[in-house]
Amino acid sequence: MDHIAEAEYIVVGSGAGGGTVATRLAESGRTVILLEAGADPRLEQGGDPAYPDSDRLPSTYDVPCFHPFASENEALRWDFFVRHYRNQQQQERDPKYGRDYAGAPVDGVLYPRAGTLGGCTAHNAMIFVYPADEDWAAIETLTGDHGWNPKQMRRYFQRLEKCRYLPLHRFAAYFGFNPSRHGFRGWLQTEKAIPMLSLSNRDLLDTILTSARNANQELGHFAHRLRWFFQGMLDPNDDRTCGEDAFGIRYLPLTTHQHARTGTRERVLDIQRRYPDRLRVELNALATRIIFDDSNRAIGVEYSKGARLYRAHASPSESEGELRRVFASHEVILSGGAFNTPQLLMLSGIGPREHLENFGIPLRNHLHGVGKNLQDRYEISIVYRMNFPAWHILQDARFDTTDPQFAQWERCRGGAYATNGSVLAVFRRSGNRVAPDLFCVAFLGSFKGYAPGYSRSFVTDTNCLTWAVLKAHTDNRAGHVSLRSPDPRDTPLINFAYFEEGTSDNDQDLDAVVEGVQFVRRISSSLITKGLIEKEEFPGLEVESVDQIRQYIRDQAWGHHASCTCPIGDPESGGVVDSRFRVHGTRGLRLVDASIFPRIPGFFLACPVYVVGEKAAADILQDSNRSRQ
Repeated sequence: MDHIAEAEYIVVGSGAGGGTVATRLAESGRTVILLEAGADPRLEQGGDPAYPDSDRLPSTYDVPCFHPFASENEALRWDFFVRHYRNQQQQERDPKYGRDYAGAPVDGVLYPRAGTLGGCTAHNAMIFVYPADEDWAAIETLTGDHGWNPKQMRRYFQRLEKCRYLPLHRFAAYFGFNPSRHGFRGWLQTEKAIPMLSLSNRDLLDTILTSARNANQELGHFAHRLRWFFQGMLDPNDDRTCGEDAFGIRYLPLTTHQHARTGTRERVLDIQRRYPDRLRVELNALATRIIFDDSNRAIGVEYSKGARLYRAHASPSESEGELRRVFASHEVILSGGAFNTPQLLMLSGIGPREHLENFGIPLRNHLHGVGKNLQDRYEISIVYRMNFPAWHILQDARFDTTDPQFAQWERCRGGAYATNGSVLAVFRRSGNRVAPDLFCVAFLGSFKGYAPGYSRSFVTDTNCLTWAVLKAHTDNRAGHVSLRSPDPRDTPLINFAYFEEGTSDNDQDLDAVVEGVQFVRRISSSLITKGLIEKEEFPGLEVESVDQIRQYIRDQAWGHHASCTCPIGDPESGGVVDSRFRVHGTRGLRLVDASIFPRIPGFFLACPVYVVGEKAAADILQDSNRSRQ
């Protein structure tokens, strides 16, 4: 096959994995072409369900508190509809489930993704929480690759992070004293934002302090938590507590720069500006197939050039786009995420033989684990209606550029809009677990899970408090992603096989979420007694017994951290890549995104995927240098 390589590396996808690896390679002197199916979010125009006729960008992207609207912005959003159950009767018990949406059959529950420069870092809640050391150690044990050792992985975190919420630690680090092992010279800035806790916000202050006091009493283990407090001062990313399975109250660092969203978009544009000869960014480029030579080496990518080509887009184009090809001299790196990376592999002939044969796709490499092992958190919410018209901090808030909160954010980057809405977070252990596996977070507003138009409630319900319970380190590994058709513009079929339909664990996951709901209710009870809470609006006090809570969770749980569909491991055991991200049975092809984890790590995916991006870049550069010797 005659071709001319236009760069050493091609990276497909600009999210936390792809954007990180592409820019690090370019910064290190390599030439890279980055393919992104969407456009620049700050240069797009689009409304959302709260303001459908308004152009809400770039403020919806920039303002931390606007993240729910970013996830439903018509210019940015990719709407996947997923099934939680095979059983139709059980699936239909979820009020978020729909057979149709916008005149088209969807047969699922909304799962928001972002098709734009920066990927899901353009619409996420910006929470940046480092995973437990055990998450890295488990991969080291599985593979025997000491490059995954927790101490080494922490170095990639330090290379990545530019911590700005610990000024004294930053000062000490300049003199070589850094027990927290934060990064202070990286490219991804992290900050801390807590709503104004002043007498003028007495309702919020009283709510937070009461809930925190009750949580402290519930958690016990005062001696341990007191030591962790003095070590980390409630910082979830302090290395001294990350390695000790610490739990308790924490604040949530955010990936913001001067309290505006930052992520791989900013990194990509910065590196492109500094090294225009090394990094070429091709927007509106939907990858359709990996190109191989006769030796099964990935040498390029076929893509369709055009806006809104993928049918997950809010307004997909009727055009097929212009078919193009681009070639690399070294490697092709896929970073499309847990849904799109296995889809692109299967469209290229890599995956389960029988499944590909059903669609007439020529088999290049039989890997039965492609698209399998899909994992996620289980999440559920408890929504309280407060006994006042609106939180003082949200008085007259309209979540647009004309309200007083936006004026304050624009003037001094302070106030409610400088936060992502969260006010209190608790890490907790369920049952007899040693490591914390429950994350309970309180935020201002009403949120009952993802359904079309869900973001409108943040405008209308400014006197609500939502506690979200998140179950980390879930046991279920039975979900899967499969092709809907051989058309690369179609979304894949996605089924998470929740709870009893998935991996048998004697209901340990379900029981843990029940514990989380009961915990939230206990620490909120005194707010009802004090008259701050008017009522539990959702699910309501009629859901009281353990069996009723279990059924509520089965019916209405959701997730938004899809991962593990192309895991590290031996191909015989369902593995798709080796410990250095290389796809089994091929050459010159790697995967760098959330799909590569054997088990879902930590509480939030963004941080571990960023870290994996740094590790992958280091591995690629090391392998390249060896080949040159």
